[in-house]
Amino acid sequence: MTENKPYMRKIRSFVMRAGRLTEGQQRALEQQWPEYGLELGVPFNPVEIFQREAPLIAEIGFGMGDSMLEMAQADPDSDFVGIEVHTPGVGRLLNNASEHSVTNIRVYQDDAVEVFNQCFADDSIDRLQLFFPDPWHKKKHHKRRIVQLEFAELVRRKLKPGGIWHMATDWEPYAEHMIEIMSAAPGYENEAGEKLYVPKPDYRPETKFERRGARLGHGVWDMRFIKV
Repeated sequence: MTENKPYMRKIRSFVMRAGRLTEGQQRALEQQWPEYGLELGVPFNPVEIFQREAPLIAEIGFGMGDSMLEMAQADPDSDFVGIEVHTPGVGRLLNNASEHSVTNIRVYQDDAVEVFNQCFADDSIDRLQLFFPDPWHKKKHHKRRIVQLEFAELVRRKLKPGGIWHMATDWEPYAEHMIEIMSAAPGYENEAGEKLYVPKPDYRPETKFERRGARLGHGVWDMRFIKV
């Protein structure tokens, strides 16, 4: 990637899985997308979309959307943009956001790299969240991990000065990989100190899988890197 050429990912960090939609999810996709959905290729204007100026928080891979909805409800003074490729999760979030009359959420159903390249302006995001991405356990698949030097540079461009990239994983080898990549990536500072992890911030909800893992003695590692 250069100043004049965007990062074009050749290997995707996700696999498109077929999932059965519930009637509620299908209905939400049909009826709520005009209100909550964002389209690839259209420049993202937060003031126009949310009708206000507020901190902008983006999340890559929000899954079924429950934790993102909880964060948006707990922080009504911030605006949230979720990026997810799997249709059932998008449908569930749209359905639940509509049922709870949550207005500070918008959604892309696209590849995060394409969204960043085509939609977000540089220096526009206050916090990026990447919670429990696929760790791609096998060594031959490590190249599929989303946290790579090239992607870190793309994220750095989109974050505001002083903006935060918050990552969390329940797979320790991936946490070590994240720390290694981010320690080598220029323009970032580890909030906790060199090669250290932060305590779980209060704003990140604890998922049911995380609670189950804790009962089984599994760890979770949170990292927050500041754009400097």
